[in-house]
Amino acid sequence: MDWLIEPFALGFQQRALVGGLVAAVMCSVVGVWLVLRGMSFFGDAFVHGVIPGIAAAVLFGFSPYAGAAVAAAAMVGGMQLVYRTTTLKEDTSIGLLFVGMMALGVVIISRSESYTGSLTAILFGDALGVTWADIRIQSVLAVVVVLFAALLYRPLMALSFSPAKARSLGLHPRLTHGLLLVLIATAVIGSFQAVGTMLVFGLLVGPPATAALVSRSVPAMFAWSVGIAMASVAVGLSLSYHWGTAGSATMALTPIVLFFVVLAVREAVRVLRRRSGRRGGGRGVLAPEIAAPGPAVPASVAPGGSAPGPVAAPRPAGEVGP
Repeated sequence: MDWLIEPFALGFQQRALVGGLVAAVMCSVVGVWLVLRGMSFFGDAFVHGVIPGIAAAVLFGFSPYAGAAVAAAAMVGGMQLVYRTTTLKEDTSIGLLFVGMMALGVVIISRSESYTGSLTAILFGDALGVTWADIRIQSVLAVVVVLFAALLYRPLMALSFSPAKARSLGLHPRLTHGLLLVLIATAVIGSFQAVGTMLVFGLLVGPPATAALVSRSVPAMFAWSVGIAMASVAVGLSLSYHWGTAGSATMALTPIVLFFVVLAVREAVRVLRRRSGRRGGGRGVLAPEIAAPGPAVPASVAPGGSAPGPVAAPRPAGEVGP
């Protein structure tokens, strides 16, 4: 028990834990929809898209949260401009802005006298430097993210599995898609201080992807995702303390490692069950198979339901219907 308690004995360590837990809740809730909608590449690009705003805030001395918000809005606007005014697919616009915004951020921060230190803090975070003021801002943003995620549950569910059905139900898929982008931006802006812009993606995708391996309904996927994310923060900070590694990176790496551990265990169990079935010669009732790879969330779930069924491939991020 001392192994877990000792890393959080001091005040700055406790602030790192609280800030990481708040970031974990935001990212894991939004991340479920990223995984279900197949928007992981978009999420990665969005994380890079806020770098110029944060870099400008560091250089000119204004709020990094305001800078990140402006940069996020600029990136969404740029993506929509390319997508709507050219014949290029949305993934092309995402790729262009992915590289462009990150490069712009590095160019801006290179004008700073403390170039190396500032760039490292922006990209990889400073978990042990989180203040109570940062945590208060994070908490407000976390409440907003969780509240709107709950209010948008039904339209986001319908949009994730059938944009056409969402439209027929009058759930306004384009508006829902736009609000999801706002939620992603809010989660990224509220989390970069704790884990950095480059590593926040680990908390956005790692816990929901792991949750998809062990869940059979969307509500269960949310519960598993939040639990895995919070456990990853606590374990990651403990490991970084004992091993002398970077706290932010260790927190982001933990859910990724856990994903592959769960995947390996699940596949091993499948093999054992198949062999057991062959030895039985078909004389008994076999244990049910574990879900196939991919998000283990049924496409047949009506918004708010949890009945089992096959998984449907989500539409690409930008395809919300004509």
